Amino acid sequence: MGRQVHQAVAAAGDLEPVAFVDALAEGSAIDGLPVFKDAARCLDEVRADAVIDFTNAAWTPLLAEAALPRGVRLVVGTTGLSGEFMSWLDNECSVRRTGTVVAANFAIGAVLMMHFARQAARFFDNAEIIELHHDQKVDSPSGTAKATAEMMRAARKAPFVHPSTEKETIPGARGAELGGIAIHSVRLPGLVAHQEVIFGGLGQTLTIRHDTTGRDSFMPGVVAATRAVMELDHLVVGLDALFGLT
Repeated sequence: MGRQVHQAVAAAGDLEPVAFVDALAEGSAIDGLPVFKDAARCLDEVRADAVIDFTNAAWTPLLAEAALPRGVRLVVGTTGLSGEFMSWLDNECSVRRTGTVVAANFAIGAVLMMHFARQAARFFDNAEIIELHHDQKVDSPSGTAKATAEMMRAARKAPFVHPSTEKETIPGARGAELGGIAIHSVRLPGLVAHQEVIFGGLGQTLTIRHDTTGRDSFMPGVVAATRAVMELDHLVVGLDALFGLT
């Protein structure tokens, strides 16, 4: 993912990649750019306006603690970030008047899928989410699925109806549940990132699905967020806010 982001930034024309930060990397350079294991050292030695982060929930807070005091903006694609950290990040960005964008998904089609699901949530009482990812994904359900369910629930006055079966012969067969929405996670080699939201009503169903067939699908959103973050002085959560979809 880091190499994909590097290629997208380099191709953007108005953006310039200057370094990699990777605590687990071997060697001193990747694709001709210096590699640092420590974020603070990197930002002290290399002039950067923004850092694009696709790591994990344990590393992102360390990166934020290094970047924000130095006036470096963040574009974060890491999922599973704690509520405590997000509250800290919101406050830190406001106090320092430093822009940050955190998004569960940078694929523009996925952002639209979530937006349409939020609109449909007002008209159906039953809904389920199936998310499908490659077998190396570390978390389940995906951050996108969780964010979608939260957005759908927030669009309604009451939780969705979550019918339980009379007999669950294998525990967990109905999936996880958030706001009355059953969420099912599929992990298989050959998949990249896919999600469908299925609504059910009297005599009808509505399915909203998005398929990511390559990681390059995230790059237009990453580049758009990187450009936009330079004009921000606060935290923005989700590309939908940048696109005026909220």
